[in-house]
Amino acid sequence: MRRRSFLAMGGATGVAVAMSQIPDARAAVAAVAHPAAAVADPAAGSANATLRGLAAKIGLRVGTAVIPQDLNTPAWTAILAEQFSVVTPGNAMKWGPVEPQQGVFDWSDADTLVSFAEAHGQLVRGHTLLWHNQLPTWLTTGVANGTISKSQLMSLLEQHIFTEVGRYKGRIWQWDVANEFFLDANPSGINPNDFWVSNLGAGIIPQAFKWAHQADPHALLFYNDYNIAGEDGTNAKSDAVYAWLRQMLDQGVPINGVGNQGHLDTQFGFSGIRMTSDLQRYGALGLKVAITEADVRTFVNNATDQVPTDNLAVFAQPYEFSQMMLAALAVPEVISFTVWGFVDADSWVPGFFTGEGYATIYDVNAQPKLAFYNLLEDLQIAAFGAPRRVHTPGAF
Repeated sequence: MRRRSFLAMGGATGVAVAMSQIPDARAAVAAVAHPAAAVADPAAGSANATLRGLAAKIGLRVGTAVIPQDLNTPAWTAILAEQFSVVTPGNAMKWGPVEPQQGVFDWSDADTLVSFAEAHGQLVRGHTLLWHNQLPTWLTTGVANGTISKSQLMSLLEQHIFTEVGRYKGRIWQWDVANEFFLDANPSGINPNDFWVSNLGAGIIPQAFKWAHQADPHALLFYNDYNIAGEDGTNAKSDAVYAWLRQMLDQGVPINGVGNQGHLDTQFGFSGIRMTSDLQRYGALGLKVAITEADVRTFVNNATDQVPTDNLAVFAQPYEFSQMMLAALAVPEVISFTVWGFVDADSWVPGFFTGEGYATIYDVNAQPKLAFYNLLEDLQIAAFGAPRRVHTPGAF
């Protein structure tokens, strides 16, 4: 009961912070926020009142993507250490940054993050070994001009996987081995124009899992993609990925899990019920499941201030975050829930989606938003359950 009161206070504060930027919306929720604050328990500031602390009580890891700025900004670093129990390198383990010149490696950012995680009791999700994007220029240019043959490309990929996975053997909890191979189409399927598929065939995907397993037999190996839990309004992509995963498992490919990214936009529809169902059927295959890159973007005034231009978006954004968390909580095979960056000021969204932002759970000033408090309260109920109703004579 007391913990619920603490979260009521937090929720009210979160509303106030978010609404302070939009006067009309602030007025609309004032009546809701005030009573909650009035019953707050001032002694409820326990260590468990963090995302990671509450999630730990049900065996869930809550994480975030991390870029160097997060580790170089003290206020952000403090949030990172306090709130999250698993970290994912935003870019530092992708092939391009790791080997910018052939045979010349830069592990500095990756090493720094792994060391930070180990010092703060956090696990690490490695991201990503096989992807069409952020590849070294020397590799893509060599393939394009014919100086790297298909057999050489295969050998280079094998060497890359063994080198990177081997370097961090025993220190990475989950690896996103293969990333974004399926078409955004109905019906969906493996993209024949993907860099790796077009050059080496679709068989390169299961082969990458086999190499990664050989390099670190104890790491959990994931297939990772977006819109594979019905976020696109259909189950076309989810159906295709599910069928492929089942086939791979039948063939003995060492795939341990599936990661649903969870990139949402408030302008599109989203069904938490459909997401729950899709996550459940992945789990029914015997796979671990993870939400790997959750964020919820909306239209904003500019990329610097990131104030939503629609009052309702301030409510839709935390609602969709909460729906994703509730879907994760409903499926025991979901072992981690990761947001793709936690501060709006260093979110990838404004740089990729013109006119959009406000996608994370902390605002540009690193203050927790309503989305943060919604996730906190979802985890609070998951960890301790709802309080029993007061006795009412004659009710039962």
